[in-house]
Amino acid sequence: MLEDIDLSLKMTKDEYEEQLEAEQLRLLRAQLKLRDLGVPVIIMYEGWDAAGKGGSIQRITEKIDQRSCHVWPIGAPNEVERRYHYLWRFWNRLPVRGELAIFDRSWYGRVLVERVEKFAKKHEWERAYDEITNFEQTLIADGYVLIKFWLQISKDEQLRRFKEREKDPYKQWKIGPDDWRNREKWDDYVDAAEEMFARTHTPHAPWHLISAEDKHYARYATLRIVIDRLETALKKAE
Repeated sequence: MLEDIDLSLKMTKDEYEEQLEAEQLRLLRAQLKLRDLGVPVIIMYEGWDAAGKGGSIQRITEKIDQRSCHVWPIGAPNEVERRYHYLWRFWNRLPVRGELAIFDRSWYGRVLVERVEKFAKKHEWERAYDEITNFEQTLIADGYVLIKFWLQISKDEQLRRFKEREKDPYKQWKIGPDDWRNREKWDDYVDAAEEMFARTHTPHAPWHLISAEDKHYARYATLRIVIDRLETALKKAE
């Protein structure tokens, strides 16, 4: 699936800025209506380091009602969380009725970083595919809207962004040894991602694979998908 993503897709800065405000207003209106109807929303991001997840999340959140929105940056589980099933910490972060939660990384870490870095045993990450699809099906049956994104960039573009971050004092905190180490295992992550798509791309919780080589295109594309999914959910809820 990753090979089928067209990384040449672009959007000029003028085109992007011309349409951004109108789309953000659509998003705000949809969010407020779903909030009033008590529909919970989950937006979930996976993808390569430096693929632009943070920038996309910022464009989604900057004009909506912050009181009913929460962004969860997901890293390694802490000492308490490791005592429980890996989904426990995500159950505890689910939005209540009418709220929107954004996960910057997610439960898919079980079959990505934990698989590749061998933090989880083979039998643990292999059974996680069914655990995850059942988890997502439970959420959707309970009325949740679930939107799953994978942001794709090339290995060369990732290298360019890594070097840019190292030079920029405002972005240096975004780059560290783990990023460079993960990059060395690029092919292993590709294999893990492809199996993840094959086994968790379902009718009730499809993956949206986004070309993120051009940041303007990626931000606009994710924003439009979120709006379309929320407006569809709104029609069903009203």
